[in-house]
Amino acid sequence: MERRHLVTSAKLAAILLLSLPLAACLTSDDSSPTTFTDDRGVANQPFPNNYRTETLAFMRTYLNNPVGVREGAIADPVQRTIGGRLRYVACVRYSAKDLDGGYRPAVERGVLFVDGRLDRIIENATESCAGVSYASFPELERMAR
Repeated sequence: MERRHLVTSAKLAAILLLSLPLAACLTSDDSSPTTFTDDRGVANQPFPNNYRTETLAFMRTYLNNPVGVREGAIADPVQRTIGGRLRYVACVRYSAKDLDGGYRPAVERGVLFVDGRLDRIIENATESCAGVSYASFPELERMAR
């Protein structure tokens, strides 16, 4: 019994000691979070070539009811500084159905792209979408479940 306890303790100690070098690799000298790319937020990001397709796929899951969207419009992605980092933002404007079947007033959202891929949506996009030119986005209005 004592031998089994000793073997278990030795294994646990080995696991803990082996994890320390890995933990040291993930620390950094500055206060920025650990990233696995060399992007520090100041370099130009690649243009999101598939921004319309990715935005449409995301909106299908983002909206409670993606059927019957009205006033769909999208602006070409522009580079903006978001959270201290240079990112592409494509602005989307639409009016979606409420749960009771009525329509809400049109809202404006920013779709944030990192490394050319959709990252997240910005709910309060007034500042990020200032001065953009919208074009019709009929694919958004034709969405199905």
